[in-house]
Amino acid sequence: MSFRLPRLQLFEFNDLPWVPAAVRDTVVESLTRTLAWGRMLDGLVAPFQAFLRDTGAREVLEIGSGAGGPASILSRAIVRGGGVSPRFILTDLHPRIEVWERARRAQPECIDFEASSVDATHVPAELGRGRARSVVNVLHHFPRELATAVFEDAVRGSPGIFVAEGFERNPLMFANFAVAGLPALALNPILSPKDRLAKAALTWLSPVALGVSMWDGLVSTLRVWSEEELRDMVAPFGGHWRWDYGTYDYLPYGRGYFFRGVPR
Repeated sequence: MSFRLPRLQLFEFNDLPWVPAAVRDTVVESLTRTLAWGRMLDGLVAPFQAFLRDTGAREVLEIGSGAGGPASILSRAIVRGGGVSPRFILTDLHPRIEVWERARRAQPECIDFEASSVDATHVPAELGRGRARSVVNVLHHFPRELATAVFEDAVRGSPGIFVAEGFERNPLMFANFAVAGLPALALNPILSPKDRLAKAALTWLSPVALGVSMWDGLVSTLRVWSEEELRDMVAPFGGHWRWDYGTYDYLPYGRGYFFRGVPR
């Protein structure tokens, strides 16, 4: 009988409203560069393209986009592999318009955004109609009732939903992020578009940036949903939709998962 760590709904500093913006931005910007520099989403290209073929969708509503990193990185990985990227529409309960505008300028054919606040559990019908949904490195932030509601809303108003996380529930897997993550964190004050002095102090003159990044990363590995838990959430929709679980690899020894649902 295999042993599985229990899921713990612990806090991440990046979720707390009282944490200074410079700290939250440091975590998000460093993680985005880690995903890009480590090419950690390349393994998602094939299953994501297969998902899009099954849905027939040409546009993807990205749920909980944050700074828009996963959509930008995944679209570039698709193009780099010779494919045609869908048009990602970034959405979030707390839109980051300034950041999303930069992402759209960098990839005008692949990235757009919805400027108004979007609740992932109640996506407006006109916004979701005909668009597949992606939830990359986000679902672990939601407690069970909200995660289930995200699936329920997708089943009600989309041609398919694609969920992915950078690891399964194993804290040791976070070590794979260190190869690209430590340089990304160290160089962030130079590469960041704003608040460079504050971020330099947090990163180079104190342990705050490293400590917060390590805590949030380790907690993330304890919050991800297992295959069994995901299937239990979508069990009420099993008769009408097909649900598939798989894994993908990245260097040096990383393994993430994807979970996708499409109508039968």
